[in-house]
Amino acid sequence: MADPKGFMKFERAEPKKRTHEERVHDWREVYADVDPAERDKQVRTQATRCMDCGIPFCHSGSSGCPLGNLIPEWNDLVRQGHWAAASDRLHATNNFPEFTGKLCPAPCEAGCVLSISPLSGGPVAIKRVEATIAEKSWELGLVEPQAAEVVSGQRVAVVGSGPAGLAAAQQLTRAGHEVTVFERDDRLGGLLRYGIPAFKMEKKHLDKRLAQLKKEGTKFVTSCEVGVDVTVEELRASYDAVVLAVGALRARDDTATSGRELAGIHLAMEHLVEANRQCEGDGPPEIDAAGKHVVVIGGGDTGADCYGTATRQGALSVTQLDQYPMPPTTRDDDRSPWPTWPYVLRTYPAHEEFGERTFGVAVKRFVGDEGHVRAIELQKVRVSRDKETGRREVVQLGDETEEIPADLVLLAIGFDGVEHMRLLDDLGLKLSPRGNLSCGPDWQTDAPGVFVCGDAHRGASLVVWAIAEGRSVAHAVDSYLTGASDLPAPVHPTALPLAVV
Repeated sequence: MADPKGFMKFERAEPKKRTHEERVHDWREVYADVDPAERDKQVRTQATRCMDCGIPFCHSGSSGCPLGNLIPEWNDLVRQGHWAAASDRLHATNNFPEFTGKLCPAPCEAGCVLSISPLSGGPVAIKRVEATIAEKSWELGLVEPQAAEVVSGQRVAVVGSGPAGLAAAQQLTRAGHEVTVFERDDRLGGLLRYGIPAFKMEKKHLDKRLAQLKKEGTKFVTSCEVGVDVTVEELRASYDAVVLAVGALRARDDTATSGRELAGIHLAMEHLVEANRQCEGDGPPEIDAAGKHVVVIGGGDTGADCYGTATRQGALSVTQLDQYPMPPTTRDDDRSPWPTWPYVLRTYPAHEEFGERTFGVAVKRFVGDEGHVRAIELQKVRVSRDKETGRREVVQLGDETEEIPADLVLLAIGFDGVEHMRLLDDLGLKLSPRGNLSCGPDWQTDAPGVFVCGDAHRGASLVVWAIAEGRSVAHAVDSYLTGASDLPAPVHPTALPLAVV
């Protein structure tokens, strides 16, 4: 039984980070190396803060973890030092806990009962506990290939090797199907490989999971664009079902602002992909922040990734712009009451290292010199929503402007959905008004035998939702091929996180 007063005895504690001076000069993860015995002791203390609530909102699909991670169970097992049992409980619901333990923003912690009041000292450090269980699982040799006991004789093609595609592939392989994952890039992993900087998650974690999948029997084909290198006719002839996990990488651009045509202005993913390729040994990037004044437009996760990447490349300055006002540092119960995802200021490790953030501003124009951007003209704005249409409006506040230097501008202003590709045209699939691929309650698109999951279905979202959808679509495909399935299905295609509207 958990200690109901654990949160009163112990304070919430984050893992120790390396110094700013050290970590900005390499691409390793920002957290400091800790002796495993000391790490285990610290994390067992953090797990003791879990009260094993009667109603654990932390693993509720609507307000907490969409995977349904059995958080109170493995917290208590960690508290007692039962690492193998904790690993079993964690892997029962999550194929890749090191991905979520390092990359997920932890809606489970927002839904923790200890988040109701700041007097509790803050939520349980669920993400830290999860990441440590994953580390211990590898250290103790608990992560092994799980080969299927019975082979179905059915073949499944998964298009895309991001977290959704990998989760679907692993589940279907373990169910006995012959699964082939097609990836158009030269390396596997999707955004985990080329979108997420190594200082957030080193690629060795991805490589270990890929090795596990290969040993289980999943096959992989890289540098292959389905619809071009493999036609839809060939795909249909060779496979009994197809899973589309192609992501939502059609980046939003700013074509209306004067000066957008100037050299030195790039979409965020162009910058991140090249930087990640350099870390993989592919040589220096063409888009390099070294010795430049860098401006990142957009206040979200992708913008923060560009921010930290530019810092490590040796930028002279880094400024991140956000149209919205600075969020509050604590939850506003009127705007985002517990257990919804709180609207608060989120400071990433990259923001602690270098540079600055500016809120409540918008770009009036890009200023150039000999065809290259050299500055940005800013104006103060207010963002509001039209009460009748719900449409977002950006209103200029006065005529005053400010000019800041900018040799490299990175646009991190979101994504408009799935990229236009021949594969979709040849399958006869059209994008929804939101730019995504729609499906029925069984995750099947309008093309028979073709299923969809992850960002391609949901839009750009969290890694935990991608894995949850990958597991769920595997259940649907298994049922389609065999008539029934024992695979878990943690989320429904229409599932949404709890929010105030």
